[in-house]
Amino acid sequence: MKLTLEEGTSLVGYVRNVIKQYLKGEEPDIQKYPDKFNNVFGVFVSLHTHPEHDLRGCIGIPEPTMSLIDAIKETSISAAVHDPRFQPLKHSELKNTIIEVSVLTPPEDVEVEDSMEYLEKLEVGRDGLIIEFGPYRGLLLPQVATEYNWDTKQFLSNLCLKAGLPTTAWIEYDVKIKSFQAQVFEELIPNGPVVEKSTYTGC
Repeated sequence: MKLTLEEGTSLVGYVRNVIKQYLKGEEPDIQKYPDKFNNVFGVFVSLHTHPEHDLRGCIGIPEPTMSLIDAIKETSISAAVHDPRFQPLKHSELKNTIIEVSVLTPPEDVEVEDSMEYLEKLEVGRDGLIIEFGPYRGLLLPQVATEYNWDTKQFLSNLCLKAGLPTTAWIEYDVKIKSFQAQVFEELIPNGPVVEKSTYTGC
């Protein structure tokens, strides 16, 4: 079920308000939202500095385990203050922060007989990927490969690195790889117009 640009814009606005309220010490509160936001989706919230567009925080719930509105509340706060790679976002930084929201399709196993088949079945710019091997797990959103201009092999190698595995694990180990698509909504400037960078081709 795709979201409209208007719904995506609302979603980004909710993220900004939730973060703003939390950083001010207030209880985040969203009272009115579209009925569609009660549906269960996986979601990621990514924060970027402006104008550099460096990553400032990114946390998500890849599996559809809770309503979109509840997932947004949780991931918004986590991206702002609980990403272990970054210091917690300060309220003064929010005015220079671009918000990006990725609403995910349910991850599906990529079935292959030979690891080289991944190169045929996966498409850069369309697919986000999850890799699993024992206790190791890593995820890359579909827009990451596009932003870094990776080909499929580079995407898979960096996916392995994200999971803490050797770059060739997708070839040499008995890994499980799942793919998903995303509707990506991002502010052009902080608190400004929102555009859609969708990789989701379904209905």
